[in-house]
Amino acid sequence: MSVALFALGGTISVAGRARGERLTGAEIIAAVPGLDRLGPALDVRDVHAVPSGSLTFAQVLDVVDEASRAVEAGAVGVVVTQGTDTLEETAFLADLVWRHEAPFVLTGAMRQPAMAGADGPANVLAAVSVAASGAARGLGALVAFNDELHAARWVRKSHSTSTAAFVSAGAGPVGHVVEGRVRVLAAPPRRAPLPGAPDRARLAAARVGLHCVSLDDDGGLLEDVADTHTGLVVAGFGAGHVPGPLAPVLGALARRIPVVLTSRTGSGPVLRHTYRAPGSETDLQERGLINGGLLDPYKARVLLRLLLANGAGRDEVTAAFAAHG
Repeated sequence: MSVALFALGGTISVAGRARGERLTGAEIIAAVPGLDRLGPALDVRDVHAVPSGSLTFAQVLDVVDEASRAVEAGAVGVVVTQGTDTLEETAFLADLVWRHEAPFVLTGAMRQPAMAGADGPANVLAAVSVAASGAARGLGALVAFNDELHAARWVRKSHSTSTAAFVSAGAGPVGHVVEGRVRVLAAPPRRAPLPGAPDRARLAAARVGLHCVSLDDDGGLLEDVADTHTGLVVAGFGAGHVPGPLAPVLGALARRIPVVLTSRTGSGPVLRHTYRAPGSETDLQERGLINGGLLDPYKARVLLRLLLANGAGRDEVTAAFAAHG
């Protein structure tokens, strides 16, 4: 029995030596007390040693492909260590394409290894425990952090420095690691992965913008979006609202490219038919915007870009958001 561990970059790998030097995966796991007593052997691989803010969709999909081959070769689970800046997005990206029962667990650290109270070793220990646990099978991609277990579709980074930075607003963690035991308390419903592998040429061409609506927003930044992008996610006020003057601008865009409506609040759904004023969710949907449901703007952008890379048309995009949102 083995767990495949893929080491990327990020805080967990900051060596504290020469500028830009990173710890290898072997060096990261060497600093984890008790890891050798968990049972599964670790197959450690070093890939894409960069800050998570520099990761690309293609690189993440490459890791998922390699992880898939590891599982097909006998690994019972997968751990990915990376930076935390984009962890919520890479986790959801992996979840949308992961086709195995084996757990796909992502983790990292908020404090560098040389700092007092470095959290990387504890997070790696928890992540390997989850990856090797039968209790986590069939749950898709998960984030193990601070001895909490979060579903990829709900997890958010909610603090810039706290070791308890990751939360699942509106849902809470789906489990915990207690005394080395993985306890799944509320298994999330597993959505079917997107059909087919994303075409890399289409992925490169699929440019999806994200616009966060603000007070007195007139849409001036969006004038040329349909000429430069193939899709747009709008993070609206509250339950999916925008200033009245912005509504026709978004409606015109929605006639040219898919425009997905989400909420900038960080928790709660976009409504469908409660308000009818200009700029309300009802008005925007009548103008052609696609309801993003419970997905936050960042995850909605991940889903929309994958859909466009797969050649999805408007009806397919709408159906996918109804299923995943």
